[in-house]
Amino acid sequence: MERFFKLKENGTTVRTEIMAGLTTFMAMAYILSVNPGTLTAFGRIDMGWYSVFLATALAAGIFTIAMGLFINFPVALAPGMGLNAYFASVVLSSATTDHPFTWQMGLTAVFISGLIFILLTITRIRQILLSAIPDSLKHAITVGIGLFIAIIGLKNSGLMTIGVEAGNAIPANTFTDVLYFETVFHLGSLENTNVQLAIIGLLLIGILMVLRVKGAILFGILGTTVIGMLMGAVDFSTLSNPATPWVPDFTQLNLLEFDWKGIMHTGIISAVATFTFVELFDTFGTLVGTAERAGIMDNPEEGKRRVGKAMLVDAAAVAGGAMLGTSTTTAYVESAAGVAEGGRTGLTAVTTGVCFLLALFLAPVAALIPGSATAAALIIVGVLMAQSVRQIDFNDMVIAIPSFLTLAIMPFTYNIANGISFGIVTYVILAFVANLAGKKKYDIHWMMWVLAVLVVLRYLLIGSQG
Repeated sequence: MERFFKLKENGTTVRTEIMAGLTTFMAMAYILSVNPGTLTAFGRIDMGWYSVFLATALAAGIFTIAMGLFINFPVALAPGMGLNAYFASVVLSSATTDHPFTWQMGLTAVFISGLIFILLTITRIRQILLSAIPDSLKHAITVGIGLFIAIIGLKNSGLMTIGVEAGNAIPANTFTDVLYFETVFHLGSLENTNVQLAIIGLLLIGILMVLRVKGAILFGILGTTVIGMLMGAVDFSTLSNPATPWVPDFTQLNLLEFDWKGIMHTGIISAVATFTFVELFDTFGTLVGTAERAGIMDNPEEGKRRVGKAMLVDAAAVAGGAMLGTSTTTAYVESAAGVAEGGRTGLTAVTTGVCFLLALFLAPVAALIPGSATAAALIIVGVLMAQSVRQIDFNDMVIAIPSFLTLAIMPFTYNIANGISFGIVTYVILAFVANLAGKKKYDIHWMMWVLAVLVVLRYLLIGSQG
């Protein structure tokens, strides 16, 4: 173990690495209950709560261990927040249309994006794309996804309700323009037990984070569940329900549930592009940031080489996770919690991965957690992602306008792709005009021109509403 993980060379010990791995697991274990609820839209999508739970634990366990064994990198992977919400929103929004985008099509889109990632990583085009996008837009994308996740949490908790006070009746499954005096978002009923529990969850997780408790989100969810028991908001039948067995039942796994016939569905192009684009930035920032904190980037050449290899494992995890039946599996920023505890090698990741595999025997406990508790966690995750807004220069309009459109259009049109698209096109146009005026020189990478043209063609050929 010492020689395999090069513990002495990295200034660490077996005990330190195991404790760091446990810390990382505690920081991200909330995904075991949040992801099944999010992907199934709390029962509105028929993927099966237990099936998604199995896929979540397996994907996190297998690919986190792979990251540790093959790359010796202290980074854990699991189905990513944001893209799981996007997955569910795309499926739900088209469910009642003439050409629904099924969850099987969604898994197919994720799998295709994984194959694209493998190709982009091997050919190093991925690195070109990362350098092409201005940092301001990268941060705006993160903030926008955070707001997108927060709105989902607010809706699921009942804290926010949706309604339109239109003068005329609006037919079902249609879109309508909303006038300035018509309210769409409303505060939910504070007399509702689920809303009260969500508020308690928000406060509890917030207090734990203020006190810098490691695993604050997980402990907050568990604490909210206990309070929910006292309020009568917890269904104890999951503890003896055959649908959530204590011993893993892998026959319920949505293994290779792809819909290749649906590959011509117009929505799949947008879905693949979104999964690929968002994962592109999310992974890079997490891997580089974790590598820097772990001291791996102290040797820049060796650090870049290992980050490159880690990207390949991450790309394989995207495709592998889809095969198991979950949305995009990606490197988790919560890995920084383990690094802060002294984790420096792949033994940290292996420890975390083993914990996820052991969690396969805790499905009834995860199913016990009420939706209000996981909704509160989603809102807090939104808070964490919104911190990137500090990195955007809002004094420079060439940067401020595209960034603002990116982070505002994502949640308010309920579509991550829309936000990214508007950000790219407006940045290219404004930067080009500014360069012509000679006010200030802005770098417009040739890849940005390509992306801008593709975005415009996408809306011209496929349409936009929805």
